[in-house]
Amino acid sequence: MDDESPIEERLPYPTQPMYFPDGTWVEEFIIPEEDKEIVLEQLYPFSPVPKLTDVMYDLHADKTFVVRKFRVTWEHGMNYLVSPYYPENGGTVIDWMDENSWVDDEYDEEDFGDEDFDLTGFDNDDDLPF
Repeated sequence: MDDESPIEERLPYPTQPMYFPDGTWVEEFIIPEEDKEIVLEQLYPFSPVPKLTDVMYDLHADKTFVVRKFRVTWEHGMNYLVSPYYPENGGTVIDWMDENSWVDDEYDEEDFGDEDFDLTGFDNDDDLPF
């Protein structure tokens, strides 16, 4: 029985170099379009798995992308699910957010009273909630 998880088991696709601005490179898998959904299901670490047509936001690149444009690299003995902006300044899958969940609202200070931020009622550091 194989104990490797999908992230550790090298994908069965050919690779090409993915170059970074500093001249370094990693292997990038060339994944056929018809296999993208199954690869995403295997490597996406959260639930629910997005659809290939969903739009995600890359926190590092500060840009959105259609999920089907994801890329997969082989680095440090494991598969990395990355955004299409990874070579420039993009992030890995942990840096993606659902476009619809990104809320840029500011809170209104009037909604909070001073007591919400009062930490003087604690006797010592051991009593602090964090």
